[in-house]
Formats: sequence, C-alpha cells, structure tokens
Amino acid sequence: MIHNPDVNKDLMSRGVSFIMDTSGEQLIPWENLNASDIVIIPAFGTTLEIQERLNKIGINIIKYDTTCPFVEKVWNRAAALGKAGYTIIVHGKHKHEETKATFSHSKENAPTLILRNLEEAKILGRGILGEISDEEMNELYKIFYDRYSINFNPKLHLKKIGVVNQTTMLASETEAIASYLRNVMIEKFGEENIKEHFADTKDTLCYATHDNQRATFALLEQDADIAVVVGGYNSSNTSHIVELCEEKLPTYFISSEEKIISDKLIKHYNFQDHIELQTENFIPEKEKVKIILTSGASCPDSIVEEVMNKLLSFFKNVKPIEEVLKTLS
Repeated sequence: MIHNPDVNKDLMSRGVSFIMDTSGEQLIPWENLNASDIVIIPAFGTTLEIQERLNKIGINIIKYDTTCPFVEKVWNRAAALGKAGYTIIVHGKHKHEETKATFSHSKENAPTLILRNLEEAKILGRGILGEISDEEMNELYKIFYDRYSINFNPKLHLKKIGVVNQTTMLASETEAIASYLRNVMIEKFGEENIKEHFADTKDTLCYATHDNQRATFALLEQDADIAVVVGGYNSSNTSHIVELCEEKLPTYFISSEEKIISDKLIKHYNFQDHIELQTENFIPEKEKVKIILTSGASCPDSIVEEVMNKLLSFFKNVKPIEEVLKTLS
C-alpha cells in the first residue's frame, strides 16, 4: 500500500494479498481475479492500463481507491496543462509506481517526458536552446528512450512546458529543475513571453513530503554527532532524507528499532548499493551525544517512537520521553 514494510506486513497478517511487488513483478495472475474480489488502489495510484484491466474483470476500482490526493492533484494539473497545449516534464524515478501512474495519466492529454535529476534537465535544456546538432540530439534522447510518450518530438513538443513531480522526490530538486528550465525558456523566448512557454506548477508539491524535508533541513542546522533515519528501505521520500543527512554527518538508515542491536551495534541500509551493513560503536563515546532522529513521510509515528525509546535507553540522565516529545511538538 505504501513503502513501509511494517504497514504492509500488518495488512498481510489481516488477509490482504498483493497483486504486484514494488518492482512491478506479478504476484497474483490477473486471471485469478474475478468480479467479486475487492481490489484496493494504493497511495501511489495506478496506471490507466491496470484500471482498464480491472474494469474488464468487473472489479469496482473507484470504491476502494486510496490514491493520495496530492498524486491526483498532479494528474489533474498535468491534464489541464496538456489541454492548454503544454508538454509535461515529470521529475521522478521512471520505475517507481507513482511515476508510472503519473506518466500513464499524463500521456493521455499531453506529450510527456520523465527526468530523473538536474543533469538530465540540462541535456533537455541544450536541446531546447539548439546548442547541439540533430544527430547529437538523437543520441542524447536515447537516454530517455523508455521515458517519453509515443510520437514525442523534441522539435515540436518543447516550446511550452510544465514541470510536475513524483511527490516523494526532493522538493528542492524539483524546484531546481523547474527554475533551470524556466531560465532556459526565458533565454529561448524572452522573459516577456515566459507565461506562454512555461507553466508555474509549484502548488503541486506534496506538503507531507515537503514538510518532512524542511524539518530535516532545520535539524541539520543544529550541531549533532549522528543521524538516525527511520523508514522503509524502498521508500523514495525516506532515501532522500537520508541523502540530506549524509551530506553533513554519519547517518544510519533503519527500518525499525530492531535494527539497533545494542548501544555498540547497529544494522543499517545502504540504499545506493542496496545492502544492509553492520556498524560497531555507532554512538560516539563522549559525555554528551547529540542525535538527529527523523523519518520518511510513510513511516508510522509509533515506529519512530520505538526507535526513540531504544536510543534513550542507552543513556543516563536524559529527559523523560514525555518532555522530549513535548519539545518536538
């Protein structure tokens, strides 16, 4: 349902089965479903192709649709922009369920292209500004070979653009991509014409993800010894928070308090290499230790509290948990 293993395990313990895993691998064949089955659409939403398949089976996809309202907001904005003649640039991971769903919906109304980061946006910018030959352009666009809609033509479809995002991406990165492409369009068409060529889509950012990221930035302004980030290992928004913390201090990405074996040993996830590591003496030996504790937007508060209690149990003369929570709130 979301990218948190504890939430999904709880659902499975209650009899819920999953049709696909997070990579899109089929777990339950479509032919095993029938019209009497209840199918819940997850928070990421789903593609129009899957909706059509479920409709043909006779399953009501609207009654149990839990698509996040912020995801739907992105879809609605993309549809409106498409009808106004804009091409949609999606900032996201093209294999992520949410981006697959957004792409599926967006391409119905507009030429659509998925960008992963600012570096790819700069490739796009070079093409828009005509800084490369047609041959070079074709080579560059091979990078996006599986990330644009059918009949996408860079010469025709990059005169009016709007940027939306996978809502769990770093908001600051989406803003940087949008700002860069806006400046490219100003250089190409002039600032006096920018509204005709670039759409303002800032209000499509997810406040839950954005708030978590802003809170993490605020925490990182404080002096600290280590950071502990809690969340699902396949959670996009959590991995971005880990990235932010890793830029400043030693960071340990864990899924639950069970990963903290003792005050001397922790098991934590390296999301770049997709492996779990084990680190000894992760808590510095000093009189006062400052720990940043944060989590992804999809991580339940109860799991964060369990991690907090585990960490606090290693120290003497700490404030009572009620006082700590009051301070945080």
